[in-house]
Amino acid sequence: MKYLALILMAFVSLTAPAGAATDTTIAPAPIEQVNSAMNMAQKRVRDASVKISTGPGGHGSGSYIVYKDVHLIFTAQHVTDGPIGSTYYVFKDHEVKIGILLWSDAAADMAVLYLAEEFVTIDPMKWNPQKHMAEVGTEITYSGYPSSHKLMTFGGTVAGYADKRGVGKQVILNTYGWFGCSGSVVYTLSGEIVGILYGVDVEYYPDIQVQENMIWVVPIQRIKMDIVLKPMCKGLPRGTLRACK
Repeated sequence: MKYLALILMAFVSLTAPAGAATDTTIAPAPIEQVNSAMNMAQKRVRDASVKISTGPGGHGSGSYIVYKDVHLIFTAQHVTDGPIGSTYYVFKDHEVKIGILLWSDAAADMAVLYLAEEFVTIDPMKWNPQKHMAEVGTEITYSGYPSSHKLMTFGGTVAGYADKRGVGKQVILNTYGWFGCSGSVVYTLSGEIVGILYGVDVEYYPDIQVQENMIWVVPIQRIKMDIVLKPMCKGLPRGTLRACK
């Protein structure tokens, strides 16, 4: 009989230098060739993917998303597991910004950071969640930072669903995932948000094995933007931000 359990995929690199989280003098990344077979949404998803520092040598992934006039980073809660108001370094190529933890849901493993300063060299994805949970067979794409690798782009399909106690139905993908990919935002090939990647299956019998092609995603429908922004909007004068109207 098989026993399956989730493991979270924040990654602690054994080779990353101490203090990397505060290094703001990163050399520009070399220009990478992107095949013309990738459609515009796939390219934009890759461009908007970011790395989030979890401390000395550790990281997760996320996606740079704009909601009306507010610039945000969507990721997994276990990547940004501090109290509300905690700050995290967010990296993309040679740019480093500070994200402020605005909202998190530990049970669902979702979090949203607010960017006080926008990225200059990359464009955010627009907030475009699927209205309903992705159907089996839906083709997906996501980009993230597995292990000690540079940015990687993955494709796959929705394989099915599973229940998570206290949270409800989760999306299961047939794709690749590994430590460091936690927090990656999964999109359809048309750019709609499917959900946030947070874990992989682990099989314990006969030996412990990570099932790196069976990936758990919390559906994006669990996030309600009025609730996410409420604490920030309460402290602002009326009309300061369109997102707060």
